[in-house]
Amino acid sequence: MVRTASRIRSAAALPRAFGKTLASKFRARAVAAALVSAVLASCAAEQSSMVFGEMTDARPHPGVVKALKLPVHGIDVSRWQGDIDWRAVRRAGATFAFIKATEGGDHVDPRFLDNWYGARDAGVWRGAYHFVYWCRPAREQVEWFLQHIPNDPDALPPVLDVEWNGHSRTCPKRVSRAEAHEMMEIMLTALHQHTGKRPVIYTDIPFFRDVLQEGGFEQYPLWIRSTAAEPQMRYDRRWYFWQYTTTGRAPGIKGAVDRNAFFGTADMWEKFTRGDL
Repeated sequence: MVRTASRIRSAAALPRAFGKTLASKFRARAVAAALVSAVLASCAAEQSSMVFGEMTDARPHPGVVKALKLPVHGIDVSRWQGDIDWRAVRRAGATFAFIKATEGGDHVDPRFLDNWYGARDAGVWRGAYHFVYWCRPAREQVEWFLQHIPNDPDALPPVLDVEWNGHSRTCPKRVSRAEAHEMMEIMLTALHQHTGKRPVIYTDIPFFRDVLQEGGFEQYPLWIRSTAAEPQMRYDRRWYFWQYTTTGRAPGIKGAVDRNAFFGTADMWEKFTRGDL
């Protein structure tokens, strides 16, 4: 009789024990699911705001989210970014900066030297760029550029910014493909000879289509603008730098800033800075 009662009590306890085990498993699965959801939500939030380090984007575009997979990021700046706290920019994750120096044959960006030495002192790799005006002689423009940029051995290569400038009140001129090539050849050769570094060409989709797509200047690193799609969807040439947004945000800068990514690994970046890539 005692054994029978004991067996009854044991049998009665089985559903309760099974219920507790099942509930425990459900709780564990719920916690795991919550953790996975939190991770996915965090990743989605980072992608939706284009977070890299402490840099974000005010109006992120889903077409360029793969830029975040690249390990070396930077910015490009001019007078319009105002007074920059370069140490904050460096802490935010910017490895490099392209800094506007000149345009045409008579304009110097008033914040160029402040930005140049501020970036250097903060440990940000920096390179100067010149915005080309198609109504000024090429030699005049390149001489103007070289007059105003320090020939620092640790600087990045100089950049020739070539795009159509139709919104300009003083120089909206377009030239033929042949004339554009001739002007670019003069300026790129002079920059290479003066600095000992292969200059970088910055361009956008319309200029690339009109002037560069059919060939020419493949020996120079290409910096391209593509803010709504991955580069291979807009350009059929190898690129080194990708300007993927113009609505970026970074600590140390008030308002918008262009954000950029280098195409390769951290080791490849080191090679590029040594002129080996």
